[in-house]
Amino acid sequence: METNQLTALSDAIESNQDERLPNQDAAAAQVQAHSPRFQKGVVPPVPESLADLGIPLAIVEQLILKLLYYRGELLGREMAKLLGVTVSLIDDLLETFKRQHFVGVKKSLGLGNMSGVFALTEAGRNITREFLENNQYTGPAPVPLYQYSEVVRRQKLESNWLSPETLKDAFRHLVVEKDILAQIGPAVNSNKSFLIYGQPGNGKTALAESLFRVETEPVYMPYAVECQGNIIQIYDPIYHHKIEDEQSMLSALSTELAYDGRWFRCRRPFIITGGELTLDMLDLSYNGNSKVYDSPFQLKANNGIYLIDDFGRQKASPAEILNRWIVPMERHIDYLSFQAGGKMTVPFEAFLIFSTNLRPDQLGDEAFLRRIQYKMFLRSPKQPEFSIIFERYAESQKLECPPGLVERFIQKHYVDGGAKFRRCHPRDVISHAIDVINFESLPMRLTDEVLDQAFCSCFVESMEVND
Repeated sequence: METNQLTALSDAIESNQDERLPNQDAAAAQVQAHSPRFQKGVVPPVPESLADLGIPLAIVEQLILKLLYYRGELLGREMAKLLGVTVSLIDDLLETFKRQHFVGVKKSLGLGNMSGVFALTEAGRNITREFLENNQYTGPAPVPLYQYSEVVRRQKLESNWLSPETLKDAFRHLVVEKDILAQIGPAVNSNKSFLIYGQPGNGKTALAESLFRVETEPVYMPYAVECQGNIIQIYDPIYHHKIEDEQSMLSALSTELAYDGRWFRCRRPFIITGGELTLDMLDLSYNGNSKVYDSPFQLKANNGIYLIDDFGRQKASPAEILNRWIVPMERHIDYLSFQAGGKMTVPFEAFLIFSTNLRPDQLGDEAFLRRIQYKMFLRSPKQPEFSIIFERYAESQKLECPPGLVERFIQKHYVDGGAKFRRCHPRDVISHAIDVINFESLPMRLTDEVLDQAFCSCFVESMEVND
């Protein structure tokens, strides 16, 4: 009986709305029809009505009751903040819940529902348990798929957004020659797929990670997305670094919102996966306990960068992984599957980077590699570049490096000894040198003897089986 009452309530309120909820399975043309709210920019506007939320009213009702179920009691303004909406938006719902005896007011400061302390009644707890069997999501109200798709599209970087000066500034902490930056720049500026290959230890991953330093405007991402009645969590604190600006801090101290509270402001995400990547990780992940979906890496990386490191070392073959990306890379859309068999179409606006130690011909044939737009061979450093890297790292570790020491070290172990230059060697050798210095209680000063010992402990020597 209580469930029927709540369903009837939802129907009654929805029938009085000036705007109908958009079809959640709408095609791109229908998405455009709902985009005027975002015409003034990419800042998600604060919803002024329940219809502006774009999701079924029942989801909002259930979230209110589930919040009270888990929290015990909440102020009206706290409840609205947790949902990411204004108090006025849920005021009528709270009044109806009181009339239906689903919630009660334990005390109030006399400022309306904003200052009231709400708690579930026994009837409210019973009906909430039914809702929890559907799903246990209790975060901010989800954003409908069409709103999410529109904001992602509008946050896409414009063509010619990157200048050589901006790129150079992002790589100032590394020793990178101009020819390398000249190859990276066009790929990043075009936001097309990019393959970096070369010998291990030459800084392919560090090079890709440096792109996170490129100065860009922050983006807005939703905590969760709703599609076909399913809730997909987007926010991941590991990859999404929130930006708390003055506006958001002021809104936290008042009942007003600087923007739609169902979204958070963050830096453009940068996500790395390596040999642990499987094809299953590139689709929706269903949690059987909470009955909520977790979004795959590429969805979390939208409007940012997704680096697949050690490409070719995954359990799935390079062909299987790249075939998974053919449609997203070409059409900028991706298709994700629900457990029950339905699908959702989502935007794909992540800058996809592949990094590998393998030769390109070990990954696939010419037709296979053509799918990746840009390729760059990251060569080993030349001697002058290697010397600068060595001296700069020693300085960063507050180590005294006498004049001529690096040249003697290079001559002995690389020129005469035949070792190959790698960009990681200065860091590795100096780290071992510091261990030697600490163990023997020596001054923080590099010497030929310390470097020789450090070099020998870093690398293996060839040996005959019968030696």
